[in-house]
Amino acid sequence: MRQIFYFLLCFIVFSCAAAKYKPTKINGVSFVAARDVIDQTHTQPIISINANAAAIMPFGFLKDVNHPKIIHNTDRQWFGETRAGAKQYIETLHKDQIEVMIKPQIWIWHGEFTGFLKMNSEADWKLLETSYTNFILAYAELAEELNVEMFCIGTELEEFVKNRPAYWHQLIKEIRTIYTGKLTYAANWDEFWTTPFWPELDYIGIDAYFPVSDMQTPTVEDCIKGWEKHKPGLKAFSEKLNRPIVFTEYGYRSVDYTGREPWRYDRSMTSVNLTAQQNATQALFEAVWNEEWFAGGYLWKWFINHNDAGGLEDNQFTPQNKPVEQIIKAHYKNAL
Repeated sequence: MRQIFYFLLCFIVFSCAAAKYKPTKINGVSFVAARDVIDQTHTQPIISINANAAAIMPFGFLKDVNHPKIIHNTDRQWFGETRAGAKQYIETLHKDQIEVMIKPQIWIWHGEFTGFLKMNSEADWKLLETSYTNFILAYAELAEELNVEMFCIGTELEEFVKNRPAYWHQLIKEIRTIYTGKLTYAANWDEFWTTPFWPELDYIGIDAYFPVSDMQTPTVEDCIKGWEKHKPGLKAFSEKLNRPIVFTEYGYRSVDYTGREPWRYDRSMTSVNLTAQQNATQALFEAVWNEEWFAGGYLWKWFINHNDAGGLEDNQFTPQNKPVEQIIKAHYKNAL
Protein backbone atom coordinates (compact mmCIF):
# COMPACT_ATOMS: atom_id res chain seq x y z
CA MET A 1 0.00 0.00 0.00
CA ARG A 2 2.87 2.31 0.91
CA GLN A 3 4.54 1.64 -2.46
CA ILE A 4 1.33 2.43 -4.33
CA PHE A 5 1.02 5.73 -2.46
CA TYR A 6 4.66 6.57 -3.21
CA PHE A 7 4.33 5.93 -6.93
CA LEU A 8 1.07 7.90 -7.06
CA LEU A 9 2.73 10.84 -5.32
CA CYS A 10 5.67 10.75 -7.71
CA PHE A 11 3.30 10.65 -10.68
CA ILE A 12 1.45 13.72 -9.45
CA VAL A 13 4.65 15.67 -8.71
CA PHE A 14 6.34 14.91 -12.01
CA SER A 15 3.15 15.48 -13.99
CA CYS A 16 2.79 18.92 -12.44
CA ALA A 17 6.43 19.68 -13.10
CA ALA A 18 6.07 18.71 -16.74
CA ALA A 19 2.93 20.78 -17.29
CA LYS A 20 3.53 24.20 -18.81
CA TYR A 21 2.89 27.03 -16.36
CA LYS A 22 0.03 29.22 -17.52
CA PRO A 23 -0.06 32.53 -15.64
CA THR A 24 -3.28 34.36 -14.90
CA LYS A 25 -4.18 36.81 -17.64
CA ILE A 26 -4.05 40.49 -16.84
CA ASN A 27 -7.68 41.58 -17.22
CA GLY A 28 -7.03 45.24 -16.63
CA VAL A 29 -8.36 48.76 -16.93
CA SER A 30 -6.57 52.09 -17.29
CA PHE A 31 -7.77 53.97 -14.21
CA VAL A 32 -7.89 57.66 -15.10
CA ALA A 33 -6.49 60.15 -12.60
CA ALA A 34 -9.05 62.55 -11.16
CA ARG A 35 -9.34 65.51 -8.80
CA ASP A 36 -10.47 63.51 -5.81
CA VAL A 37 -9.51 60.69 -3.49
CA ILE A 38 -11.14 57.33 -4.15
CA ASP A 39 -12.79 54.70 -2.00
CA GLN A 40 -14.41 51.33 -2.58
CA THR A 41 -17.41 52.90 -4.29
CA HIS A 42 -14.98 53.80 -7.09
CA THR A 43 -13.25 50.43 -7.24
CA GLN A 44 -16.41 48.31 -7.03
CA PRO A 45 -17.34 48.92 -10.71
CA ILE A 46 -13.92 47.55 -11.68
CA ILE A 47 -14.58 44.43 -9.64
CA SER A 48 -18.04 44.20 -11.20
CA ILE A 49 -16.58 43.71 -14.69
CA ASN A 50 -14.27 40.98 -13.29
CA ALA A 51 -11.11 43.01 -13.82
CA ASN A 52 -8.12 41.90 -11.75
CA ALA A 53 -5.69 44.73 -12.53
CA ALA A 54 -5.54 48.49 -13.03
CA ALA A 55 -2.99 50.90 -14.48
CA ILE A 56 -2.43 54.02 -12.39
CA MET A 57 -1.18 56.98 -14.43
CA PRO A 58 0.53 59.90 -12.68
CA PHE A 59 1.45 62.71 -15.05
CA GLY A 60 4.35 64.97 -15.90
CA PHE A 61 3.91 67.97 -18.20
CA LEU A 62 6.01 69.55 -20.94
CA LYS A 63 5.46 72.85 -22.75
CA ASP A 64 6.26 71.44 -26.20
CA VAL A 65 8.09 68.60 -27.96
CA ASN A 66 11.44 70.40 -27.72
CA HIS A 67 11.19 71.44 -24.07
CA PRO A 68 13.49 69.53 -21.66
CA LYS A 69 11.96 70.16 -18.24
CA ILE A 70 9.16 67.90 -16.96
CA ILE A 71 6.85 69.47 -14.39
CA HIS A 72 5.37 66.88 -12.04
CA ASN A 73 4.01 66.28 -8.55
CA THR A 74 2.88 69.86 -7.97
CA ASP A 75 -0.10 71.32 -6.15
CA ARG A 76 -1.39 72.62 -9.49
CA GLN A 77 -2.10 69.08 -10.70
CA TRP A 78 -5.14 66.97 -10.05
CA PHE A 79 -4.75 64.77 -6.98
CA GLY A 80 -4.70 61.53 -8.96
CA GLU A 81 -1.86 62.82 -11.16
CA THR A 82 0.49 63.30 -8.20
CA ARG A 83 2.59 60.95 -6.10
CA ALA A 84 0.24 61.27 -3.12
CA GLY A 85 -2.74 60.58 -5.36
CA ALA A 86 -1.11 57.57 -6.98
CA LYS A 87 -0.33 56.20 -3.52
CA GLN A 88 -3.91 56.63 -2.31
CA TYR A 89 -5.32 55.02 -5.47
CA ILE A 90 -2.94 52.06 -5.23
CA GLU A 91 -3.66 51.41 -1.57
CA THR A 92 -7.40 51.45 -2.23
CA LEU A 93 -7.10 49.11 -5.23
CA HIS A 94 -4.87 46.72 -3.31
CA LYS A 95 -7.47 46.49 -0.55
CA ASP A 96 -9.78 44.98 -3.16
CA GLN A 97 -7.09 42.57 -4.40
CA ILE A 98 -6.68 44.46 -7.67
CA GLU A 99 -3.11 44.29 -8.95
CA VAL A 100 -1.52 47.53 -10.10
CA MET A 101 0.78 48.79 -12.82
CA ILE A 102 2.18 52.29 -12.28
CA LYS A 103 2.42 53.88 -15.72
CA PRO A 104 3.83 57.42 -15.44
CA GLN A 105 2.93 59.44 -18.51
CA ILE A 106 3.96 62.71 -20.11
CA TRP A 107 1.42 65.22 -21.41
CA ILE A 108 2.68 67.79 -23.88
CA TRP A 109 0.66 70.99 -24.04
CA HIS A 110 -1.90 71.12 -26.87
CA GLY A 111 -1.91 67.33 -27.00
CA GLU A 112 1.20 66.95 -29.15
CA PHE A 113 2.23 63.33 -29.63
CA THR A 114 4.85 62.18 -27.12
CA GLY A 115 6.49 60.05 -29.80
CA PHE A 116 7.81 63.26 -31.36
CA LEU A 117 9.59 64.41 -28.18
CA LYS A 118 13.05 65.33 -29.40
CA MET A 119 15.63 67.86 -28.25
CA ASN A 120 17.57 70.25 -30.49
CA SER A 121 20.90 70.18 -28.64
CA GLU A 122 23.04 67.91 -26.51
CA ALA A 123 22.58 70.26 -23.57
CA ASP A 124 18.79 69.97 -23.81
CA TRP A 125 18.99 66.19 -24.14
CA LYS A 126 20.96 66.07 -20.89
CA LEU A 127 18.40 68.29 -19.16
CA LEU A 128 15.57 66.10 -20.40
CA GLU A 129 17.31 62.94 -19.24
CA THR A 130 17.89 64.37 -15.76
CA SER A 131 14.30 65.56 -15.54
CA TYR A 132 12.87 62.27 -16.81
CA THR A 133 15.02 60.25 -14.41
CA ASN A 134 13.74 62.28 -11.45
CA PHE A 135 10.16 61.80 -12.66
CA ILE A 136 10.44 58.05 -13.19
CA LEU A 137 12.49 57.16 -10.12
CA ALA A 138 10.02 58.96 -7.86
CA TYR A 139 7.38 56.48 -8.99
CA ALA A 140 9.72 53.49 -9.03
CA GLU A 141 10.33 54.21 -5.34
CA LEU A 142 6.58 54.39 -4.75
CA ALA A 143 6.10 51.12 -6.62
CA GLU A 144 8.60 49.37 -4.37
CA GLU A 145 7.17 50.95 -1.22
CA LEU A 146 3.67 49.67 -2.01
CA ASN A 147 4.66 46.30 -3.54
CA VAL A 148 3.17 47.28 -6.87
CA GLU A 149 3.08 44.33 -9.24
CA MET A 150 4.31 46.07 -12.42
CA PHE A 151 6.05 49.30 -13.35
CA CYS A 152 6.04 50.90 -16.80
CA ILE A 153 9.20 52.90 -17.52
CA GLY A 154 7.67 55.12 -20.23
CA THR A 155 4.83 55.55 -22.69
CA GLU A 156 5.11 56.13 -26.45
CA LEU A 157 8.48 57.95 -26.49
CA GLU A 158 9.81 56.74 -29.83
CA GLU A 159 12.15 59.63 -30.71
CA PHE A 160 13.50 59.83 -27.15
CA VAL A 161 14.25 56.11 -27.18
CA LYS A 162 15.68 56.07 -30.71
CA ASN A 163 18.00 59.02 -30.15
CA ARG A 164 19.19 58.17 -26.63
CA PRO A 165 19.44 54.37 -26.28
CA ALA A 166 22.38 54.46 -23.86
CA TYR A 167 20.36 56.60 -21.49
CA TRP A 168 17.49 54.10 -21.47
CA HIS A 169 19.77 51.15 -20.79
CA GLN A 170 21.24 53.03 -17.83
CA LEU A 171 17.82 54.14 -16.60
CA ILE A 172 16.62 50.53 -16.48
CA LYS A 173 19.66 49.60 -14.39
CA GLU A 174 18.86 52.43 -11.98
CA ILE A 175 15.22 51.39 -11.73
CA ARG A 176 16.27 47.80 -10.99
CA THR A 177 18.29 49.00 -7.99
CA ILE A 178 15.10 50.53 -6.55
CA TYR A 179 12.21 48.40 -7.73
CA THR A 180 12.10 44.60 -7.53
CA GLY A 181 8.83 43.92 -9.40
CA LYS A 182 8.09 43.39 -13.08
CA LEU A 183 9.07 46.00 -15.68
CA THR A 184 7.62 46.95 -19.04
CA TYR A 185 7.52 49.89 -21.45
CA ALA A 186 4.42 51.06 -23.35
CA ALA A 187 5.51 51.22 -26.98
CA ASN A 188 3.17 52.51 -29.64
CA TRP A 189 1.74 49.79 -31.89
CA ASP A 190 4.12 50.70 -34.74
CA GLU A 191 7.12 51.47 -32.51
CA PHE A 192 7.77 48.29 -30.55
CA TRP A 193 9.68 46.52 -33.33
CA THR A 194 12.67 48.84 -32.91
CA THR A 195 12.64 49.37 -29.13
CA PRO A 196 16.18 48.32 -28.13
CA PHE A 197 15.82 47.30 -24.48
CA TRP A 198 13.16 44.57 -24.39
CA PRO A 199 15.65 41.92 -23.18
CA GLU A 200 16.17 44.02 -20.04
CA LEU A 201 12.44 44.11 -19.21
CA ASP A 202 9.96 41.42 -18.17
CA TYR A 203 7.17 42.18 -20.65
CA ILE A 204 6.97 43.58 -24.16
CA GLY A 205 4.42 46.35 -23.67
CA ILE A 206 2.35 47.59 -26.61
CA ASP A 207 -0.33 50.27 -26.84
CA ALA A 208 -2.32 48.09 -29.18
CA TYR A 209 -4.05 50.42 -31.60
CA PHE A 210 -3.50 48.14 -34.59
CA PRO A 211 -5.72 48.86 -37.61
CA VAL A 212 -8.06 45.91 -38.12
CA SER A 213 -10.95 47.03 -40.34
CA ASP A 214 -11.91 49.74 -42.84
CA MET A 215 -15.64 49.15 -42.37
CA GLN A 216 -17.89 51.90 -41.02
CA THR A 217 -19.45 49.35 -38.68
CA PRO A 218 -16.92 46.54 -38.62
CA THR A 219 -18.17 43.02 -38.00
CA VAL A 220 -16.54 40.71 -35.48
CA GLU A 221 -15.45 38.48 -38.36
CA ASP A 222 -13.85 41.34 -40.29
CA CYS A 223 -11.87 42.50 -37.25
CA ILE A 224 -10.70 38.95 -36.50
CA LYS A 225 -9.50 38.76 -40.09
CA GLY A 226 -7.73 42.09 -39.55
CA TRP A 227 -5.92 40.70 -36.53
CA GLU A 228 -4.54 37.87 -38.66
CA LYS A 229 -2.27 40.44 -40.33
CA HIS A 230 -0.66 41.26 -36.99
CA LYS A 231 -0.67 38.06 -34.95
CA PRO A 232 2.13 36.12 -36.71
CA GLY A 233 4.53 39.01 -36.20
CA LEU A 234 3.55 39.44 -32.57
CA LYS A 235 3.99 35.73 -31.90
CA ALA A 236 7.37 35.58 -33.62
CA PHE A 237 8.57 38.71 -31.82
CA SER A 238 7.53 37.31 -28.43
CA GLU A 239 9.25 33.99 -29.13
CA LYS A 240 12.42 35.63 -30.43
CA LEU A 241 12.83 37.69 -27.24
CA ASN A 242 11.38 35.04 -24.93
CA ARG A 243 9.09 37.65 -23.40
CA PRO A 244 5.28 37.71 -23.14
CA ILE A 245 3.41 40.60 -24.72
CA VAL A 246 1.09 42.76 -22.64
CA PHE A 247 -1.21 45.34 -24.17
CA THR A 248 -0.40 48.33 -21.96
CA GLU A 249 -3.39 49.98 -23.62
CA TYR A 250 -6.13 48.56 -25.81
CA GLY A 251 -9.60 49.68 -26.77
CA TYR A 252 -11.85 51.28 -29.37
CA ARG A 253 -13.99 54.38 -29.55
CA SER A 254 -17.74 54.00 -29.99
CA VAL A 255 -17.53 55.75 -33.34
CA ASP A 256 -17.78 54.98 -37.07
CA TYR A 257 -14.66 53.34 -38.56
CA THR A 258 -13.33 52.57 -35.10
CA GLY A 259 -11.09 49.77 -36.39
CA ARG A 260 -9.45 51.81 -39.16
CA GLU A 261 -7.27 54.12 -37.03
CA PRO A 262 -8.03 53.08 -33.45
CA TRP A 263 -5.52 55.54 -31.99
CA ARG A 264 -7.51 58.61 -33.08
CA TYR A 265 -9.10 60.64 -30.31
CA ASP A 266 -9.71 63.97 -32.06
CA ARG A 267 -13.09 65.68 -31.87
CA SER A 268 -13.58 65.72 -35.65
CA MET A 269 -15.06 62.21 -35.37
CA THR A 270 -18.56 63.06 -34.15
CA SER A 271 -20.62 59.95 -34.89
CA VAL A 272 -21.77 57.55 -32.20
CA ASN A 273 -21.50 53.86 -33.12
CA LEU A 274 -21.88 51.55 -30.16
CA THR A 275 -22.03 48.43 -32.34
CA ALA A 276 -18.65 49.21 -33.91
CA GLN A 277 -17.06 49.39 -30.47
CA GLN A 278 -18.73 46.16 -29.39
CA ASN A 279 -17.64 44.20 -32.44
CA ALA A 280 -14.05 45.42 -32.48
CA THR A 281 -13.64 44.65 -28.78
CA GLN A 282 -15.19 41.20 -29.09
CA ALA A 283 -12.89 40.42 -32.00
CA LEU A 284 -9.79 41.40 -30.05
CA PHE A 285 -10.82 39.07 -27.25
CA GLU A 286 -11.49 36.19 -29.64
CA ALA A 287 -8.39 36.73 -31.77
CA VAL A 288 -5.73 37.46 -29.18
CA TRP A 289 -6.60 36.80 -25.54
CA ASN A 290 -6.04 33.05 -25.44
CA GLU A 291 -2.73 33.09 -27.28
CA GLU A 292 0.15 31.68 -25.22
CA TRP A 293 2.41 34.63 -26.03
CA PHE A 294 -0.18 37.10 -24.75
CA ALA A 295 -0.22 38.12 -21.06
CA GLY A 296 -3.35 40.31 -21.09
CA GLY A 297 -3.99 44.03 -21.19
CA TYR A 298 -5.31 47.27 -19.76
CA LEU A 299 -8.51 48.64 -21.25
CA TRP A 300 -8.42 52.30 -22.29
CA LYS A 301 -9.97 53.95 -20.39
CA TRP A 302 -11.90 53.79 -17.08
CA PHE A 303 -13.06 56.83 -15.07
CA ILE A 304 -13.41 56.78 -11.31
CA ASN A 305 -16.98 58.13 -11.22
CA HIS A 306 -18.61 55.23 -12.99
CA ASN A 307 -22.19 56.47 -12.97
CA ASP A 308 -21.21 59.71 -14.73
CA ALA A 309 -18.88 58.15 -17.30
CA GLY A 310 -19.57 57.13 -20.88
CA GLY A 311 -23.18 56.40 -21.73
CA LEU A 312 -25.13 55.81 -24.91
CA GLU A 313 -24.40 59.26 -26.37
CA ASP A 314 -20.65 59.09 -25.75
CA ASN A 315 -18.33 58.31 -28.67
CA GLN A 316 -15.02 58.18 -26.79
CA PHE A 317 -12.98 55.17 -25.67
CA THR A 318 -14.53 54.40 -22.31
CA PRO A 319 -16.81 51.33 -22.27
CA GLN A 320 -18.61 52.52 -19.17
CA ASN A 321 -22.41 52.42 -19.31
CA LYS A 322 -22.33 51.19 -22.91
CA PRO A 323 -23.27 47.78 -24.33
CA VAL A 324 -19.59 46.84 -24.70
CA GLU A 325 -19.24 46.85 -20.92
CA GLN A 326 -21.18 43.58 -20.75
CA ILE A 327 -18.89 42.01 -23.35
CA ILE A 328 -15.87 42.94 -21.26
CA LYS A 329 -17.52 41.66 -18.09
CA ALA A 330 -18.32 38.30 -19.66
CA HIS A 331 -14.88 37.91 -21.21
CA TYR A 332 -12.96 38.87 -18.09
CA LYS A 333 -15.01 36.36 -16.09
CA ASN A 334 -13.91 33.53 -18.38
CA ALA A 335 -10.32 34.71 -18.94
CA LEU A 336 -8.94 34.43 -15.43
